[in-house]
Amino acid sequence: MYIYPLLVVIAASSFGIVSTIIKLAMRSGFTVSEAVTSQFFIGFCIAVCIFLVTNRSKLSFNGVKTLIYAGILTGLTNILYGHSLNFLPASLAVVLLFQFTWIGMLISSITKRQLPSRIEFVSLIILVVGTIPAAGIIDVDLSQIPFQGWLWGLAAALCYSLFLYVNGKATESMTTSNRLVFVSFFAFMITAVFQSPEIIWNGTLFNEGLWIYGLALGLFGMIIPVFLFTIAVPKVGLGMSSILSAVELPIAVMVSVILLSETVTTLQIVGIITIVIGISLPTILDKDRLLRIGKAKYRKSSKEVAKESSI
Repeated sequence: MYIYPLLVVIAASSFGIVSTIIKLAMRSGFTVSEAVTSQFFIGFCIAVCIFLVTNRSKLSFNGVKTLIYAGILTGLTNILYGHSLNFLPASLAVVLLFQFTWIGMLISSITKRQLPSRIEFVSLIILVVGTIPAAGIIDVDLSQIPFQGWLWGLAAALCYSLFLYVNGKATESMTTSNRLVFVSFFAFMITAVFQSPEIIWNGTLFNEGLWIYGLALGLFGMIIPVFLFTIAVPKVGLGMSSILSAVELPIAVMVSVILLSETVTTLQIVGIITIVIGISLPTILDKDRLLRIGKAKYRKSSKEVAKESSI
């Protein structure tokens, strides 16, 4: 079924919109810390509303330990990514975050104790090759980049990979809305500790209009991706989910062009096309493989029927 890979693509695409919304919030005079805090506070409020509307049963605490990890990793990903932006150009920070593709593949190989398939490996190489031109860092001088920036960026990629892994663990005793409440709650808790919880009571969130950006960030950076990843990652698997999530970078570039009027070079377009090819390759090749298997089975059954008829 293609519905689950599609859900992963939609979830990753919504993550790709987040960086542009944060930039818009910064243009309005808010800090990254304030924007991220508003994202998880309003995201948690939305998650509670969804649970109350859609779930008539009581809040289940079975398997909550896994969801604590998922929530903490969600919050840490955004916190570490925000720290990396203090040391790195935005384009380089995106590339470092993008390393979750091969990190996720590595985690999948270790946990399953098996190497990636040939299709996944080839797709991963294509994704890595397309990342650098797509992010527009060909002409960036990397010699002056502080060492802390590299660490923060790679740490964010590691947390994102671990989030996909933990979120892929099915908790059958819980409904999806139940899981969403816990993940959003613990994500907000970890964010409130390290970011700007004072926005909730000092008037910044509601009186100064930060809630508008918080609402968009809560939906695209919390509710939609966590909800869809919860449904789809257990079905698709971590390795393939990491590949499909690579769509986040092209979406981030396209949305920044549309909403921020940023320019995109021909080289970036080539990189984006390369990434799309890398994402599509496993699905296309797997479809061809299934068709060949189906045709082989059909020919085999036809021969068996013909043989029985002759007898």
